[in-house]
Amino acid sequence: MALGRSLCVSMFVAASPALAADDFIEGVYLQSEELCTQARKDTLQTLIDAGNVVLSVHGLQGVEYNCEFVQVTKATRSPAWAVTAICQEPGYVFPDVLSVTRVSPTQLDLVSVRPIDDESEASGNSGSYYLCEGVALP
Repeated sequence: MALGRSLCVSMFVAASPALAADDFIEGVYLQSEELCTQARKDTLQTLIDAGNVVLSVHGLQGVEYNCEFVQVTKATRSPAWAVTAICQEPGYVFPDVLSVTRVSPTQLDLVSVRPIDDESEASGNSGSYYLCEGVALP
C-alpha cells in the first residue's frame, strides 16, 4: 500500500509544472520604463490597444497576439527559467521556447528560439522587459 501512495504522489509532482515555477516572475512588465510610466498615467489596456506587448506570469499579451506560458522550469545555475509557450495570432497557432533571465530586480530579458522570418518583423518574443510597479493586468 505504501508503494501505491508514493507512486501516486510522484506522478502528481511530475504532472504539475506549476510547482517548478513557484519563484517565477511576479507583476507586470513592459518593454521600457517609459511605457511603465505611461501605463500608470493612462491604463495598461490603452498601451495594449496601441500595439505594446505585456509580460506577466501568464505569458505575453498583445492586441491580436498572445503567448501562454504552459511550462516553466527554473535553472539551477543562473537566475533564469526555460519556458514553453503556445502562441497565437489571427489564423495561426505555434509553439515557442524561451529563456527568461532576471538581469536586475526590475529587468527581465527574453530570448526565443523561434527564428524571425522577415527582417522587417519585430524581434518576435525576444527582448528586454521592465517591471511596472503599481500597474495591474486588466
